[in-house]
Amino acid sequence: MRRALVLLPLGLLLLAVAEIAVFAAVAHALGALWAVLLVVVSSLAGLVLLRREGIRGWRAFRAAAEAGRPPGHQVSNSLVGLLGALLLALPGFVSGVAGLLLLVPPARPLARRVVERFAERRLSAALAGDLFGPRHVRVRLSDPVDEPAPAPRASAGAVTPGPAVADDVVEGEIVR
Repeated sequence: MRRALVLLPLGLLLLAVAEIAVFAAVAHALGALWAVLLVVVSSLAGLVLLRREGIRGWRAFRAAAEAGRPPGHQVSNSLVGLLGALLLALPGFVSGVAGLLLLVPPARPLARRVVERFAERRLSAALAGDLFGPRHVRVRLSDPVDEPAPAPRASAGAVTPGPAVADDVVEGEIVR
């Protein structure tokens, strides 16, 4: 986290240089007046979308909370929408294109999953469960090397109880 804060000024400087270079290229191609007009219109659209996404996110959060569902999906979707609208509201073509990418339907679910994974890594498991709901996990029991394999199950639906061994190893992967 501290390294990211150290690199933030450098990233903002590079973004400013990229914005100026792209603006100069667009102004050269279309004309200065059209380039300024495009930046102003995209910034105004971003401000309108910022308000709309904020209201929509608040309503979705309240609806999930009132229904007793974990509000994490609504919160992460709203954060992605707010970030996209904020980037669109910033004057510049690079930030505007990035904001539009976060607002269009094909890219929005991908960005939402990135936000959810980031939050799940940073939060405790209990808080992530409260926010995003229970996790679904695939579990495989690994057989100990020195002991014989357990007896096969009688049927697909029935589970035969076996002795509980304290040294069992459970391997798994988080599906969702």
